[in-house]
Amino acid sequence: MAEVQLADSVLDIAASATGDIDMGSDGVIDADIGVENGAGEDNPDAMEEEVVAQRVSFVDYLKSPIVKLVVGSGDDPVLLTAHQQLLLSSPWFARKCAQFSETAMTRTIELPDDDLDPVGCCLQFLYTGEYFPRKMEEGRLEDDPSMPTVDDSGEQLLKHARVYTLADKLGLDDLKTLAHSKIHRINSNAKGEIAYARFVYANTPREDTIIRKPVAAFWAHRSHVLRHEAEDEFRKMCLEFPQFGFDVLSLVLDAKEKSREKEHPGERSSRKRLRQSQG
Repeated sequence: MAEVQLADSVLDIAASATGDIDMGSDGVIDADIGVENGAGEDNPDAMEEEVVAQRVSFVDYLKSPIVKLVVGSGDDPVLLTAHQQLLLSSPWFARKCAQFSETAMTRTIELPDDDLDPVGCCLQFLYTGEYFPRKMEEGRLEDDPSMPTVDDSGEQLLKHARVYTLADKLGLDDLKTLAHSKIHRINSNAKGEIAYARFVYANTPREDTIIRKPVAAFWAHRSHVLRHEAEDEFRKMCLEFPQFGFDVLSLVLDAKEKSREKEHPGERSSRKRLRQSQG
């Protein structure tokens, strides 16, 4: 079993994060405090006590027990390690950790159905508030020399889509939002988009319109051009996931209806069924 000592390198990871963790000389992380304007002005000492009470010592995270995460299954699962206190940010991990006794010498959580890369991204996020490739100040993603400029296989889109679905499983809403925002910063072509669409419709529930609706909208607005670049893949996608075809068709028809209303305001669209003669 391959072993990756992620917890031991947490300080290096945290140091490389840009503005994710604000640690002062006393080893304390300043947490964001939601204080309304004017709150505490009459009693500054009370507000100071409230702020101090909500600070979290980074050393406390590092002093918490080490949890082993067994990722994957089969002949070669990978062993990662992380500090339990950080894992508690996830409701899913928190439930797993609640099963450990306080005196347990070994703490292990198995992730047989998950892939190494999204789990690694999730742990990096828990430690630093980001994961590679990070979002830069100007909104773009930092360069990844291992990836082509145009995602023609869907690999880059799938990376963030897998992080999104894992974050959903773990109950990490901030990570879901971050991963989804990165998806829309990938430059891809039709085949890459089809691979991404297939993953989304295979691995997300129907009610998750946050990630599904943009996929359907992308193909509804550009399918007349893009489907010729990946016509076979597009046809297979529609047959394999009828909901995808329905979502795309619904958006196309909605657009046509809105266009008709603009051209003929006040006119209601109707279709009369021809009655057969009884004579």
